[in-house]
Amino acid sequence: MIHPEKAISTAQWLEQLETLIRDHRGHEIVRLDVRGLTTLADHFLIASGTSDRQLRTLAERIRDAAREAGRPVIGSEGERTGGWILVDLDDVIVHLMLPDLRRFYQLEKLWGWSEPVEGLQPDG
Repeated sequence: MIHPEKAISTAQWLEQLETLIRDHRGHEIVRLDVRGLTTLADHFLIASGTSDRQLRTLAERIRDAAREAGRPVIGSEGERTGGWILVDLDDVIVHLMLPDLRRFYQLEKLWGWSEPVEGLQPDG
């Protein structure tokens, strides 16, 4: 377990999450800075996967990584219904979505007036 005084920054944490998602074949990763727009979180991380099984695996790996990093896991929604899993990591909320649902809900457009974090472009 990481000690609080050695905890990584939010920027490093976001980079680790993006790497984890890519390593497990997640794609179209977008990071949004929503500070000042909502009290839900500081950042949204949105990624696509190819199947419900892949989304569930990604969510599990994300929760495991958070615990290993000493970061809170507030909760997770959508694993039973499929298509869209939300993992609440307190200051970061991860949205894992199948492409059809992602196109339908267009979270990037909904929060599009927020600023993507500097230097990050959606992959894929």
